[in-house]
Amino acid sequence: MTATTHAARWAHDTAIDVHATPARVWQLFTDVANWPRWNAGVARAALHGPFASGSHFEMQLPDGGPLLQSRLMDVQAHERFTDETAFEGVVVRVTHAIAPLATGGVRVHYRIEVEGPGAADIGAAVSADFADVLQSLKRAAEEPLP
Repeated sequence: MTATTHAARWAHDTAIDVHATPARVWQLFTDVANWPRWNAGVARAALHGPFASGSHFEMQLPDGGPLLQSRLMDVQAHERFTDETAFEGVVVRVTHAIAPLATGGVRVHYRIEVEGPGAADIGAAVSADFADVLQSLKRAAEEPLP
């Protein structure tokens, strides 16, 4: 895990190795309505349109805060996608990447970049659960399919 801070900009990286195929991890990523099954930081999520660059989704956090409106960007099937959420002069981008490992399985990498007032505080709050989220994603991806 690494974090970098610049005036009104902040970034952080978290990764985990998963014993699953890129297709399996991608399946979990693209099943937006079921994100709450493996991401405790999401109470509800709904995708409007295909899982493709330019599509929008909304997410409700468990704390009952505002409904977040986000946009998918740079969607590359089985490789990566970025979601972007903008509010009150702040832009939060989270890139979710899947990289095959030579030894089998994949490395799943999350990178958050925040721009705007309070970037470091917002970024730290948003990414505080990334290690736990990636552990849950790993468990979901590695469990046998029915």
